[in-house]
Amino acid sequence: MKKLLLLFTLTLGLSVAVNAQSKPAEFKFDKESYDFGKIPLNKPASVEFKFTNIGDQPLIITKVETTCGCTVPEYTQTPIKKGDAGVIKVTYNPTGAALPFSKSITITSNAKTTTKVLYIKGETVAAASK
Repeated sequence: MKKLLLLFTLTLGLSVAVNAQSKPAEFKFDKESYDFGKIPLNKPASVEFKFTNIGDQPLIITKVETTCGCTVPEYTQTPIKKGDAGVIKVTYNPTGAALPFSKSITITSNAKTTTKVLYIKGETVAAASK
């Protein structure tokens, strides 16, 4: 009976130790902000934010939100396995007056840091006349 209890305790201890060592999913971005510089009005501009899952668990992006309708995100919808890469493509459609802009893109996921924010900025200028 003592041997059985000792074996059970040892097995339980090892399984807890193994699970404690696995890292949750986590982003590692190539860049977390992007400056478009000067872009003409009414001409959409896009940037891709590439990332790698450096955690042990699959990374699942549940939501990507922007601060306005002029910024449209597209992102990897499938779970990203350990060591695999994904992309978040952001398209900014400048309308209205020629002004500087700064926008944030909020990512919600199962990563260790559940909320991540990316940034884009630039300045819209009047389109050159032909």
